[in-house]
Amino acid sequence: MRTDEQLQGVTLLGNTQTKYPTDYAPEVLETFVNKHPDNEYLVTFTCPEFTSLCPKTGQPDFAKIVINYIPRDLMVESKSLKLYLFSFRNHGDFHEDCVNIIMKDLCKLMNPRYLEVRGLFTPRGGIAILPFANYGDDEHQWLVRERLKASFTDSF
Repeated sequence: MRTDEQLQGVTLLGNTQTKYPTDYAPEVLETFVNKHPDNEYLVTFTCPEFTSLCPKTGQPDFAKIVINYIPRDLMVESKSLKLYLFSFRNHGDFHEDCVNIIMKDLCKLMNPRYLEVRGLFTPRGGIAILPFANYGDDEHQWLVRERLKASFTDSF
């Protein structure tokens, strides 16, 4: 069981007065302390209902976003991540930009050992765009290269 001190930064989980942001809101992201920083393990989040807007037409774009990371000392709290991803609903940016913004915001928040974000965007005009962005600390540069190479051949 976690102590109140360990949960100090977690304010959204269990809060029945949750406000859903209507604009891009990285400030909603919250962390908690990783109780197993000596272990390297993978955490995966899947958001099958990601929505953003085309920056030119304002039309909605839909995607499944998959986030994988190897934590260091901090971990992202899942409800805050959900609210953060929902905040893209009225955000106008290209698919590639959204994926890179998510990756950079999570890296800044947690300083993970490794992190990757994959966007599986619903085709529009007969073309699907499947951006992939990843980050690794010095020790995990090999994984950055391997996962990037694998993303070229992955069949989604």
